[in-house]
Amino acid sequence: MVQTKVQRKKRQVAIFILLMLLREVGSESIQYSVLEETESGTFVANLTKDLGLGVEELAARGARVVFKGNRQHLQLDPQTHDLLLNAKLDREELCGSTEPCVLPFQVLLENPLQFFQAALQVRDINDHAPEFPSREMILKISEITTPGKIFPLRMANDLDVGSNSLQSYTINSNPHFHVLTRNRSDGRKLPELVLDKALDREEQPQLRLTLTALDGGSPPRSGTSEIQIQVLDINDNAPEFAQELYEAQVPENNPLGSLVITVSARDLDAGSFGEVSYALFQVDDVNQPFEINTITGEIRLRKALDFEEFQSYHVDIEATDGGGLTGKCSLVLKVLDVNDNAPELTMSSLTSPIPENLPEIIVAVFSVSDADSGHNQQVICSIDNNLPFILRPSVENFYTLVAEGPLDRETRAEYNITITVTDLGTPRLKTQHSITVLVSDVNDNAPAFTQTSYTLFVRENNSPALHIGSVSATDRDAGTNAQVTYSLLPPQDPHLPLASLVSINADNGHLFALRSLDYEALQAFEFRVGATDRGSPALSSEALVRLVVVDDNDNSPFVLYPLQNGSAPCTELVPRAAEAGYLVTKVVAVDGDSGQNAWLSYQLLKATEPGLFGVWAHNGEVRTARLLSERDAAKHRLVVLVKDNGEPPLSATVTLHVLLVDGFSQPYLPLPEAAPAQAQADSLTVYLVIALASVSSLFLLSVLLFVAVRLCRRNRAGGRCSVPEAHFPGHPVDVSGTGTLSQSYQYEVCLMGGSGTSEFKFLKPIIPNFAPQATGREMEESSTFRNSFPFS
Repeated sequence: MVQTKVQRKKRQVAIFILLMLLREVGSESIQYSVLEETESGTFVANLTKDLGLGVEELAARGARVVFKGNRQHLQLDPQTHDLLLNAKLDREELCGSTEPCVLPFQVLLENPLQFFQAALQVRDINDHAPEFPSREMILKISEITTPGKIFPLRMANDLDVGSNSLQSYTINSNPHFHVLTRNRSDGRKLPELVLDKALDREEQPQLRLTLTALDGGSPPRSGTSEIQIQVLDINDNAPEFAQELYEAQVPENNPLGSLVITVSARDLDAGSFGEVSYALFQVDDVNQPFEINTITGEIRLRKALDFEEFQSYHVDIEATDGGGLTGKCSLVLKVLDVNDNAPELTMSSLTSPIPENLPEIIVAVFSVSDADSGHNQQVICSIDNNLPFILRPSVENFYTLVAEGPLDRETRAEYNITITVTDLGTPRLKTQHSITVLVSDVNDNAPAFTQTSYTLFVRENNSPALHIGSVSATDRDAGTNAQVTYSLLPPQDPHLPLASLVSINADNGHLFALRSLDYEALQAFEFRVGATDRGSPALSSEALVRLVVVDDNDNSPFVLYPLQNGSAPCTELVPRAAEAGYLVTKVVAVDGDSGQNAWLSYQLLKATEPGLFGVWAHNGEVRTARLLSERDAAKHRLVVLVKDNGEPPLSATVTLHVLLVDGFSQPYLPLPEAAPAQAQADSLTVYLVIALASVSSLFLLSVLLFVAVRLCRRNRAGGRCSVPEAHFPGHPVDVSGTGTLSQSYQYEVCLMGGSGTSEFKFLKPIIPNFAPQATGREMEESSTFRNSFPFS
């Protein structure tokens, strides 16, 4: 706190010293003059010529005329920038008796700041006639008064100055008196009446004279007063003052009624002729601030003094005895200045608002003054130290308020500045002037998104123009600089058709899906959103948006195996000797959805003989539910339902035909320990099965295909190949003549009924065994059997 006060005091002292230096240096001022009472709008001077600046430059720099006290006596023509008289001027009102009457002013230019000193002199015209304080004066003169005696008279007052002021006095022609005009110390003209011839009361007890005051105007003006002279009987001695000139000093703040000085006169006569009374002789002003006690000669204040109005007074005092004789003396009273006037601040220019980010911008130009004099007139200016502004003294009594550095509107948009002007008198008086400075916005802040990245979710199969979310950005600037426009930025992936997928509302950042999205085609994608303000230049920022498509249960399960190609269902061969849990086949299906929508479950929807077959719910394996018997039908139709776990669940069905056959060798039935391997083999797709079969039996397929074609040609009349009613013996056949066919070359036959064609599948290789010694009939039947299983 102490350090702050010390810094402030140093700052004020520095400004004061700089101001004093500027006052000493000064600059040569331009002088103009004009007669008082000149009409308003009269041309005074060509400012462009005097300053050496063009009209365009004066207009661009905001030229203005500044007078003290903010009284505009002159104005600038807005077109030619000539100096014109703003109003009629009354020299007596502006300057009183001061001559010459000079009104200083400044021509202020901005951008950059520059001052030109100038002065306007108001010249006097003879518009006032001399006036006496009273229309009649009375003089009492003893008849024994000797010629040559001088009698001071009351002065006339003329408000004009110079040659237009009062110049001389005259009286009408008479044998006893003439008048003299004497110059007083304050420059005023004093009339004195001189006795030329002795008076005789018995001959003429009373005389009347006319006193005329003449000024020096052309034509001259005059004023008159009547002098009534009463001739008195013998009174030997006139009153005499102890001093012909009294001098006194009085402070301007002395209270009313306070004693200024006491004058004293004595009369050597006795009786009533020796009694003296006092009076102020030259009471030429109704505002005379003094009064005198007629008996004691004490002079006191009857009206407050003002040093700024009158610095001194010259008062004539008259002492009169009982016989009418008078004596005169003068009193010169100097008014002492006291610090009774607070400083004045006149604001010449104020710029508000001011743009941010500009260093040392001039905010205000003002002048300070103090009506006091001497030390009481010296002033210092200051502002609060916690503000980013400084005061700089300019020419004479002018100051500029300047921003100390670039301002930031986002930190503070308004400043309330109090300018304090303090004089150096005792006691110190001060004046405070408050101004409000607004900081205008400059587009120096880019929009900022509330998040650096956004993740939005939209369920697939949405309706077009669906509102899927919003992004938001704010700008710390104000007005149009803070208005944000949103846009989609070009995608980094050139193959992403962003313009056809989403759109954004430029005003509020709402995002919309332009078309229905398909999770199976596009699970997620990223794009960038830009936010641009409307400032100049425009600033922008961007944020990343990730749009995730949420899967909807819109895809039914698709069965890969067995194939459903519109023809008759595939027929699976199952030996009657199969035990419970025998793997008949496996239904393989997929779902294009994801998550729980793709979880598939299997169930047996329909069966020719319920309870004979079952479907495992999780893997789609079709197995026998019990041991087969001879009473079971040979052909069975199974409908398997494949259902996903979506909401609502979607499903598909597949139809299987199972043919129970006799004669399969028990040793070659699938063993329980081979079930896992068998299940793994069944899960292969049709394409892998065909490829495996083609590689493993290329040679065998060629031979059998040739035989099958020959057999089918013989039976074309039958329309199609059918399954023969053949007996499959229970022992293996030695087709090579050297042994039985190994288990790895057993085949499973799948017939497609009603299609005219059949499939040969290599899933479970099982081959019936034929007797080694076959008759011709048996061989023919064998050929017929083979013809009924064409290879495709």
